[in-house]
Amino acid sequence: MTSEYSVAELVPHSGKMSLLSEITGYGEDWLEAEVHITADSMFADLSTDKKGVPSWVGMEYLAQAIGAYAGLQERLQGCEPKLGFLVGSRKYTCSTDYFALGQVLKIKVQRELQADNGLSVFDCQLQAAAQIEGQGEAVEASANLNVFQPDDAEQFIQDSMK
Repeated sequence: MTSEYSVAELVPHSGKMSLLSEITGYGEDWLEAEVHITADSMFADLSTDKKGVPSWVGMEYLAQAIGAYAGLQERLQGCEPKLGFLVGSRKYTCSTDYFALGQVLKIKVQRELQADNGLSVFDCQLQAAAQIEGQGEAVEASANLNVFQPDDAEQFIQDSMK
């Protein structure tokens, strides 16, 4: 199903820190999104011969896609999106050091586990075909991400500061 919501309506990041370009589909336990890599992309490194976004940023792309999934679940229940936290990851692997300018990254996050206490585990995939004048190779990245979404994020943050 295609999302009737924009990224801004689902993810509590704003401005340049909102890294997803669009939501392209979703289901009961999954969401698909895209990231368009441009010279204006946050974290774009134009000073090297690689010219693009370092692949470690892919972890944040995956995390924001999970945030969009959670925000969508809240919107479908008539609520506002809540803050969530990336707790950890297992085996983030990526086939490249940089996402090249002009690439469109396709992201899919699939919920594998959701506990009653707000902890969830997602299987995450990122893919891009070589799209720059025949240069480059197909890109693949993957990880399992552990996330936590408390009922009251503000109270959780205050309690953790004590």
